[in-house]
Amino acid sequence: MNVNNTIEQDYSKQVSLEHRKKFAQFFTPLPVAKIMCKWLFGNEKLKTVLEPAFGLGIFSRALLSHKNDVVIKGFEVDNLIFEQAKKEFSSTERVNLLLEDYMYNDWHNKYDGIICNPPYFKFHDYDNKNILKEIEGKLQCSLSGFTNLYTLFLLKSIYQLAPNGRCAYIIPSEFLNSDYGKSVKQHLIKTGALRHIIVFDFEENVFDDALTTACIVLCSNDSKIDKVQFTNIQSVNELNFIDEIIADDPHLYKKSKTYSFSELNPDIKWKAYYQQQNGHKFKNLVPFSTYAKVVRGIATGANDYFTFNLSKSQKYGIDEKYLLPCICHCIDVKGNNFSYSDFDKLKNSDKNVFLLNAVNVKNENITKYLRKGEDEKIHKKFLPASRNPWYSLENRPPAPIWVSVFNRTGLRFVRNEANVSNLTTFHCIYPQTNLFSGVSIDLLFAYLLTDTARQIFEDNSREYGNGLQKFEPNDLNKGKMLDLKKLPQKQTIESLYRKYIETNDRHNIDEIDKIIVTHYSV
Repeated sequence: MNVNNTIEQDYSKQVSLEHRKKFAQFFTPLPVAKIMCKWLFGNEKLKTVLEPAFGLGIFSRALLSHKNDVVIKGFEVDNLIFEQAKKEFSSTERVNLLLEDYMYNDWHNKYDGIICNPPYFKFHDYDNKNILKEIEGKLQCSLSGFTNLYTLFLLKSIYQLAPNGRCAYIIPSEFLNSDYGKSVKQHLIKTGALRHIIVFDFEENVFDDALTTACIVLCSNDSKIDKVQFTNIQSVNELNFIDEIIADDPHLYKKSKTYSFSELNPDIKWKAYYQQQNGHKFKNLVPFSTYAKVVRGIATGANDYFTFNLSKSQKYGIDEKYLLPCICHCIDVKGNNFSYSDFDKLKNSDKNVFLLNAVNVKNENITKYLRKGEDEKIHKKFLPASRNPWYSLENRPPAPIWVSVFNRTGLRFVRNEANVSNLTTFHCIYPQTNLFSGVSIDLLFAYLLTDTARQIFEDNSREYGNGLQKFEPNDLNKGKMLDLKKLPQKQTIESLYRKYIETNDRHNIDEIDKIIVTHYSV
C-alpha cells in the first residue's frame, strides 16, 4: 500500500486545476492524515471506518498501514478520481468504494471511526437548498441558507458515530468566525461530541491551490469529558502538539485553552477562544456602530457592462452627465486621502471611474446601450434581475470614509474628499457623529488611522489563507473601538491629524496613538 502523497501529486499534475476545483479536490498532506488517524485509533474497538469524501484515499492508506483489520467504506462523486482510487485499492477487500453523494446516502449506518477532508464550496456552487433540507430534517436543526457544505459533512458524520466512535475532520476554519457558523456551532455544542479544535495559524496554507486557512476538528461520542479544547498551531512543523493532545486524551492538554460547553457562545467569533484578543488591553470599548454605520459598496452584478472610462463613454456616445463618478478598483486609491485631483488623474488616465446612471433618461445613445445590455442578457443576471428597472443603481450616497474589504497588512481607511461613490472593493462608512457627541469626523478618522484601532478591529476579522483577512460590514459594525467621548485631548488629536494631512508625516499619527494608548490602556 502506497503511504505517501505521490499518488495525489501525480494526479494534480495530470488533471487540470479547473477539474479539481470543480470537485473541490484539495489533498491532505500525509503528516496531517497520520495525526488524524491516531485520533481514531484512540477508540480501542475501532473496526468500521467511514471516509465520506474519499478522493484517492490518503486516510485509508494511512489507516491500513497501521491497522489492517478495519473495514472502510468510502464515498466519492467524481468518476475520474473514483476510477483511480479503485485501481489503487484493488488488491484489498477491506475498502468498499461507492460512487454516490454522501450527503444523500448511508444515514442509517453508524461507524467506529469517521475521517474526512470534505469539499469546500461556496453556498451557491452546490445543491444548497436540497442538502440543507436533508440535513435539517434528519438532525432536527435549523441552519443558515449560507451554510458551507463542509460543515454539513461534519454534522452528518457526528450523527453517524457509533457509541465511543471518533471523528476527525480537517476543514477551513472559516465557520468558526462567520455568520452562518453560528447555527453550526450551536449544533456542535448540542451534540456534546466536540473535543478539540486545532487551528492552523492563518498565514499557514495547508492545502495547495486553495486560499483558505484550516483547522482539525476532533470529536468523540462518549461521556468522558464535558469540555472543549482549542489549540493554535503556527505551522505544520508543530504537529507534534497534536500528538501530545491525542496522547493525553481524555485528560486535558495543558498547552490548550479549555472551555466547558456552557462557556461556549455560538453567537460570537470563536477566534476569541484560541487567539489573543487585542481589545482586552483597553478600557472603555464600545461597538463601532456607536459612531458609524458600515455598509457594503455598490454591487452592479455586471461590472464590465455598468462601468465606464472616457474611451468607452466616447465609443457609445454617452455624455458624462449620465455617468456616476465611482471608484471601481481598490488599487486605484493610494494613501489615506482621496481628493478631487486624485479622481481627475484616474479619469484622465482612462481608468474605469464611472457607472451608468440612466434611470429616467431619454437619450438615443442611452437607449441603444440599454438595448445592447438586453441583447447580452445583462438584465437576466441575478442582481440586475432583482432591480426595477434592471439598470438602476443601488441607493448608496457617497460615503465620507471607505474601508478596504480584504487586506494582509491591516485595515486601510480612506477619507473620501472627492465625494465619489464606490463599488464593493470598499465598504462605505457613514459617521454618526454630531455636535452633542463631541466627536467630529476628523477625530473619528484620526483614530481609525492608528495602529490601536486596527488591532482592536482584528479581533472581529475573518481569516483566509496566506495571511488574508476579510471584514464584512457587520464585522466592523459589531467590532469594538475606544469610546472617543471619554478622550480628554480631542483638540490636540485633531491638530495632529491636520498636520498629518498637510505633511503626510506618519509621525503625527504615531503621536495620536501614544495619547490614545496612554489614556485607554488597562
